[in-house]
Amino acid sequence: MSLEVTGKLAVKYDTQQVKESFRKREFVMEISEEINGNVYTNYAKMQLVQNKCDILDRFNVGDMIKVSFNLKGNRWEKDGKVSYITNLDAWRIEAASTGAPANAQAMPSYTNMPAGNVPPANTGNFYNPSPESADDLPF
Repeated sequence: MSLEVTGKLAVKYDTQQVKESFRKREFVMEISEEINGNVYTNYAKMQLVQNKCDILDRFNVGDMIKVSFNLKGNRWEKDGKVSYITNLDAWRIEAASTGAPANAQAMPSYTNMPAGNVPPANTGNFYNPSPESADDLPF
């Protein structure tokens, strides 16, 4: 499953040599979206593997980037207990195009809002509804 997301590069980690034949490099993207007039910020940790690890070298923390990635999941059983892990495997990173929405780069987080623009009490920094569950009823 191939997906794409645009956001700000928040953290770059060093490449890790996991096994002799496997290496990975993790990074974090800050992704903001507006839902019902409120801006919500998410932090997505992604990884590059093998020969893709070096792609991140040409970007700096704070750059707006567009990442193409695959959603991958594994299931394993140990001692009768089933566990799952999900990875966001990036395979292409490019500078975010200038054709992106004007507010994509300028969306504020709650911590940067002026005192007069405080979000409602029930929508603190950690409240993050999905668009499907956002309540837009007028009562």
